[in-house]
Amino acid sequence: MPPVSTTIDLNADLGETTAGNPVADDAAMLGMVSSANVATGFHAGDPHTIAATLAAAAEHGVSLGAHIAYHDPAAFGRRFVDYEPGMLASETLYQIGALDALARAQGLQVRYVKPHGALYNAIVHHEAQAKAVIDGIKAFDRDLPVMLLPGGVACDIAERAGLRVIREAFADRGYNPDGTLVSRREPNAVMHDPEQVAQRVLQVAETGSVTAIDGTEVQVQAESVCVHGDSPGSVELTRSVVERLGQSGITIASFL
Repeated sequence: MPPVSTTIDLNADLGETTAGNPVADDAAMLGMVSSANVATGFHAGDPHTIAATLAAAAEHGVSLGAHIAYHDPAAFGRRFVDYEPGMLASETLYQIGALDALARAQGLQVRYVKPHGALYNAIVHHEAQAKAVIDGIKAFDRDLPVMLLPGGVACDIAERAGLRVIREAFADRGYNPDGTLVSRREPNAVMHDPEQVAQRVLQVAETGSVTAIDGTEVQVQAESVCVHGDSPGSVELTRSVVERLGQSGITIASFL
């Protein structure tokens, strides 16, 4: 069994308010997590609300990641888009740059990149899109880390390109036995029980593994764990995680 981790990064997807309709309590979440994946306006968010989230992130001292996505707000970035690779690379660069400009006005800067939704899941297997995303990141900063699902082709492409890969686990998502995430169209895709979610994160920190929907133990060796800000009861779920980690002597701290 891997050694027990004494620290773990806790990240959340935030900045996703669009047209005044919030999907998460960003302020409450930022008081508990160590990293924030902030929307860039492509799947959700707009410049004004993103800027407000960035101001709160600066106040709480969390690390800032660009939560890049397919340009598909109608589906919240959760359906596959068959992009031409050069276009996807350009849109990746554009999103990082736009968020970084807003961040610098708050005394922050983009410290890493995390793909969102369907793009995140696609580049586990889709080599052309994975390479396009990595090309876009490198065009912005050749040393910018990228947060990815362990075991996918994107991890291999990023590491061959010289980027640091932050392997991620999910506090509240179901896992298939092969380490991929259960589709949101399927049962058991999202976990809602605070006790189960807290236990999942503790398992990641203590054993480097998650339990798949068939009971299989899947090794993930994650440096960071995601709690979705837009999940129902996300603040309660995250609070349960924070309390459980604290009781177990595990510190929540950024991987940077």
